[in-house]
Amino acid sequence: MDKTRRDFLTATVTAAGAAVTHDLAHAQDQDHGHSHQIVPSDPALRVKSLESLLVEKGLVDRAALDALVDGYEHKIGPRNGARVVARAWIDPSYKKRLLADATSAIAEFGFFNQQGERIVALENTSKIHNLVVCTLCSCYPWPVLGLPPVWYKSAPYRSRAVIDPRGVLREFDLELPEDVEVRVWDSTAEVRYIVLPERPPGSEKMNEQELAALVTRDAMIGVKKVTLTQAQGAT
Repeated sequence: MDKTRRDFLTATVTAAGAAVTHDLAHAQDQDHGHSHQIVPSDPALRVKSLESLLVEKGLVDRAALDALVDGYEHKIGPRNGARVVARAWIDPSYKKRLLADATSAIAEFGFFNQQGERIVALENTSKIHNLVVCTLCSCYPWPVLGLPPVWYKSAPYRSRAVIDPRGVLREFDLELPEDVEVRVWDSTAEVRYIVLPERPPGSEKMNEQELAALVTRDAMIGVKKVTLTQAQGAT
C-alpha cells in the first residue's frame, strides 16, 4: 500500500473506525482464553485492512483517494501558505493587502474553501511574536496550512498555549527574549489565522521559490521561526 495513502488514512479514517476498533478491543478483553491479539498492534496494519475492506465493498475508489491525498499534499497543504509568505516577503504591496484583508489576498493565489472563509494574517516582528491556537477544538486555515497537526488538536497545547505560551514555545525549542511580546490568537469557526513569520537574515538574495522552501507549517502557526537551515519545504 502506498505510504502516502496509508498516512492519510491513518489521520482521516481513525474517527470512522473508532467504533469498530473499540468493539474489537472489547472482544479481545473478553477473550481471556486466547493469547493472540484480535487488533493488530501496528495502526498501519489496521488502516491497510480497513482500506482493503472499503475498496472490496465498493465504498472507496483508490484513484479518488489518491487524488484526495494529492490535493491535501500539494494544493491544500502548507505549501500554499509558504507561497503566500514568500510573496509577502518580496512584494510590499502584496504584504500590505495580506495584512489588510488576508482572505482576499490569499484568494489571489486561488486558495479558498469553507475552512478558510475568513483568514487573518498576523505579522511577527522583532518585538511581537504571534502564536495561534484553537481552545475549543481544532479550527485551522485549511486552504493555506492543510490538515492540522495532532499536537495542535491536543488538549495540553490548547490549554497551555493560553496559560503559558512561552513555556509552550520552549518545548518547540523557541526561546524568545523577554522584551518580545507574545500574542496568543484563538481561532474559531468564523476566524482563522496564519502567522507571517519574520524573513530570516541572509535571505536577501533568494528568489520567491527559494524563500517558500524555507517556510514551514510550524512557523505559520507561530511555534517556530524561519531560518536558512529549513530547506525541507513547508510540510
